[in-house]
Amino acid sequence: MSVDVHQHLWPEPLWAALARRDAPPRLRREGADWWLELAGEPPSLVRPHDHDPAARAALAERDGVERVLIALSLPLGIQALPEPEARPLLDSFHDGIAELGAPFELWATPVDADDAARLLSAGARGACLPAGALASEAGLAGAAGVLAELEAHDAPLLVHPGPAPAMPSGAPAWWPAMTSYVAEMHAAWHAWAAWGRAAHPRLRVLFAMLAGCAPLHAERLSARGGPAAALHDELTFFDVSSYGRRTVDAMLRVVGVDRLVHGSDRPVAGPPDLSSFGPAFVHAIAEANPCRLLSPELVAS
Repeated sequence: MSVDVHQHLWPEPLWAALARRDAPPRLRREGADWWLELAGEPPSLVRPHDHDPAARAALAERDGVERVLIALSLPLGIQALPEPEARPLLDSFHDGIAELGAPFELWATPVDADDAARLLSAGARGACLPAGALASEAGLAGAAGVLAELEAHDAPLLVHPGPAPAMPSGAPAWWPAMTSYVAEMHAAWHAWAAWGRAAHPRLRVLFAMLAGCAPLHAERLSARGGPAAALHDELTFFDVSSYGRRTVDAMLRVVGVDRLVHGSDRPVAGPPDLSSFGPAFVHAIAEANPCRLLSPELVAS
């Protein structure tokens, strides 16, 4: 069964809640257009059609994808809001995705360990947390309760870029995607190698966007005395979203085929065309590897 482990969709309750806000993160309507306003980025145009569940389900069918895992768009910064503001927005996302049914499944974004336990027991496939919150020993310690719940439920963690810091004056719209997002994914992967894995030895972890290609710096990591053995961590996976054939080929040579998984980052980006790697590779990243990430008991049986 083909799986896309990384998509975003704003269900109608979340869309409506963001449209009611008068401060970022919020949606603002201007004529027929909708604009997304975030604290650290310039306003961006968004299309309601991109978040229409029927259209997205049809797109998944066209792509040959049978399961679509939906994560909250963490750059929105909802999880960084005061809890009285964040909880209603998070609930509207979690409940909205859960109500959609197949092919959609939920990556939860819990506020604490109790919330994680509740969402996982209700059917969430795992939890999605911002890379910046996990990019240090202290950050990992702060998330230990949520990570322990994931281990207890035998569910994976998705590490995804979070809200961007304020952009420098005059920076183009693509700036955060190429700077802060990449930097925090680098830091999160190195933090996981340095402290996270030892603290959570059974937790399966998926890094979005190939962890910003952090593993490609393993030679430098080794030269500086860092934990280069993290390259061989069989429970750490990388989705291929937002990269193409050359970069995926480089990661393939460093971490191997068994730890790469298909993620498209729709509607932000489309899936890369990796068919030139051959059918065995495509089967591995779209079927076999997501199965090991999400449902290892099926592999074991």
